[in-house]
Amino acid sequence: MQTTLTPAQEAARLVDTLGPDALARAQAYTTGNHWMLLGGLAVSLLVAFVMVRLHLLDRIAARFREPRRFFPTLVVAAGFLLISTVLALPWELYADWYRERSYGLSSQPLGDYLGQMAISETISTVLGALFLAGVYALIRKTGRRWWLWSGGLAGIVTLLGLLAGPPLIEPLFNDYKPVPPGEVRTALEQIADDVDIPHDRIFMYDGSRQSDRFTANVSGLGPSARIAISDVALKQASLAEVRAVTGHEAGHYKLGHVWRYVVIFPLLAMLFFFLLDRMFAPTARALGSDAQLDEPRGLPVFAVVGSVLGLLALPLTNTITRMGETEADLYSLQTVNEPDALASALVKTAEYRYPRPSPLEEMLFYTHPSVEKRATMAMEWKRSHPPAAAE
Repeated sequence: MQTTLTPAQEAARLVDTLGPDALARAQAYTTGNHWMLLGGLAVSLLVAFVMVRLHLLDRIAARFREPRRFFPTLVVAAGFLLISTVLALPWELYADWYRERSYGLSSQPLGDYLGQMAISETISTVLGALFLAGVYALIRKTGRRWWLWSGGLAGIVTLLGLLAGPPLIEPLFNDYKPVPPGEVRTALEQIADDVDIPHDRIFMYDGSRQSDRFTANVSGLGPSARIAISDVALKQASLAEVRAVTGHEAGHYKLGHVWRYVVIFPLLAMLFFFLLDRMFAPTARALGSDAQLDEPRGLPVFAVVGSVLGLLALPLTNTITRMGETEADLYSLQTVNEPDALASALVKTAEYRYPRPSPLEEMLFYTHPSVEKRATMAMEWKRSHPPAAAE
């Protein structure tokens, strides 16, 4: 007599197919990521301390007669970002390149990694310096409510980034090509029709250049929106898995999750700037800096406050993200109806996101619900929507 598994048991069976060694490696990698958050915070504090003690930004600011004006502020901000990158480079190499390779999650050569990092840091320095110069201009122009205006500026920058990212920035790091004719493209076109994305914005890209992770995405807004699927997914996935995963990503777009960030991020930025206004002076004293709030040479103080508040905000931001991931899973199940494929595709992500965290670990650190929980939801959908009922 055959025993019928419950959805939870079926999901557990799928996770168990990874084997004990793979699960142990995934747990070690994921737990290590949690400790890396503290390591990153320590590096940020050390970099800020070194910059203040060696008066690096003071020396740049001293070259200008009026260092509080826009152009000197822009130069000091760019110097801060570049110096921070150089000082933190050993940590970045370990965290983003060596560690990924050691766990078999990337095969990117060091030279290619450094080349792409140089492009990324150049873009970040230019755009980041402009943003910071704008914030300092608002501090000087708007008085005690500068934090409110700066949060609004953050919202504008976020919106522009979402619009410009797919057509202008992402092609600098990967080669995007139309998905060739065939059953995969036909399936993606059907999903694109559901979310009103034109067929000429369906791409495949060489995601294996940076990572061996199984992924796809729907990015951009309005005229820049597009569907992109990594060559890793195309090589490792069945057609049903491609449909299920892309349906999930399309769900983010259709449900307007990106607009949550357009709204939520500026609000969080306002809160950050408000707290920074109150915390700047005591933090500057603790670092040994005599910079004032409106002086760009005080950017290391900004960085320290931002690093601490960012870490403290993780449970909140992760909770918001997990809610969106659950909704996108449900969208995929409702529109594509591939519960087995969604579950099996999710299990393929378990190598870099341990599928069985404790509830506390998931709440604090996970940007996605656990793989086993998501697979259980897929199996519950399968049970309540048998094939005959789905016709």
